[in-house]
Amino acid sequence: MFTHNEVLQTNAMIDSEHLDVRTITIGISLLDCIDSDLAKLNENIFNKIERIAHDLVPVADKIQTKYGIPIVNKRISVTPIALIGQAACKSEDDYVSIAKTLDKVAQAVGVNFIGGYSALVHKGMSEAEEMFIRSIPKALALTNNVCSSVNVGSTKTGLNMDAIRLMGTTIKQCAEYTKDNDSIGCAKFVVFCNAVEDNPFMAGAFHGVGEADAIINVGVSGPGVVNAALQNVKGESFEVLCETIKKTAFKVTRMGQLVAHEASKALNIPFGIIDLSLAPTPAIGDSVADILEAMGLERVGAPGTTACLALLNDAVKKGGVMAGSYIGGLSGAFIPVSEDQGMIDAVNAGALTLEKLEAMTCVCSVGLDMIAIPGDTSAETISGIIADEAAIGMINQKTTAVRVIPVIGKGVGEQVVFGGLLGYAPIMPVNQFSCADFVNRKGRIPAPIHSFKN
Repeated sequence: MFTHNEVLQTNAMIDSEHLDVRTITIGISLLDCIDSDLAKLNENIFNKIERIAHDLVPVADKIQTKYGIPIVNKRISVTPIALIGQAACKSEDDYVSIAKTLDKVAQAVGVNFIGGYSALVHKGMSEAEEMFIRSIPKALALTNNVCSSVNVGSTKTGLNMDAIRLMGTTIKQCAEYTKDNDSIGCAKFVVFCNAVEDNPFMAGAFHGVGEADAIINVGVSGPGVVNAALQNVKGESFEVLCETIKKTAFKVTRMGQLVAHEASKALNIPFGIIDLSLAPTPAIGDSVADILEAMGLERVGAPGTTACLALLNDAVKKGGVMAGSYIGGLSGAFIPVSEDQGMIDAVNAGALTLEKLEAMTCVCSVGLDMIAIPGDTSAETISGIIADEAAIGMINQKTTAVRVIPVIGKGVGEQVVFGGLLGYAPIMPVNQFSCADFVNRKGRIPAPIHSFKN
């Protein structure tokens, strides 16, 4: 039960510190939809998603009204389509037809994104999976609500460099297909190492094959709340700093736990996990960068930034895990450039570079996220960026990801506006030296020695 004081504190967080539930995501298994007939497969997919998720938006709206807690996004994740479509799909366009079905049902039930147009190729690719991946640029260009992801490596399997090489080409094609809209197709596509099966956040959410038939996953968010709490402990010791973050994360997670259980009960769908991640928005005061600067940095990107982020990520996990019955997803701190006003300001000030962001991903929840780069960046260079980021995840036994947008027709010093929660971003410079001979080697980078646990 919540005490009267907790209710008052939560109301203050909502009113002035941007506290919200960032997403309620229903994960839905499509394994029982598989059929060798493409029309029947699409019919099965639409009918199952519509049946399970048709009340998601009204239920979320009722919870929001009842408790006064903003619920920003209502979303769906599904079993990776590369698995679901193999028996029926004989061409790239066949897979695209499934993307259109996902888009249609997302609009029918009123969610803003549906994730799971995905493939898991961390150790190898079948011909069907490669065909699916080659369908991604067209699928994202022809849909509005579909998000896509590909897992190209893991600590247990190493890195599939053939897939990573294909990722560079895929991202460039996504950019070209949507060049009239600032290459926004790339904002709906993410490349993972060590992808998790219960992530509620887009663009990387998919419903893992080891999950139940349907589950409720909730993503909470409170960068503004943490930042406000830190204003009261300036100059205090690291112990006080850590305890303040932990206590704040506990309160934020308690709110997420309440919403998750209410949604689970109303929808009659089992509760899966709460994702603790601090996910910023472009709104002033809702920034992870502001938190790091409240710890004592003049600007994000200054020496000490990675240490600040490591402290933040750890304290959020320690505080949140005690407030929820099941914690999962990514759970930590996101550092998407275009979605965080403080990150944008740091880039514009010359404090934050792509290389520093890569260093920060060693200790944060995910990786290089929502970064706009010059449109003429080569596919090989993008593959090299992905390989670097995936290597960090593989060696450190953590999830890492890349969501970069090579904005066709724009270069360093220019700006791109995506709108909404995706925000806007300055075009960041990319190292001009070539890695083509490296990424064009065939095969896999082996798993690290410490992956052998049996």
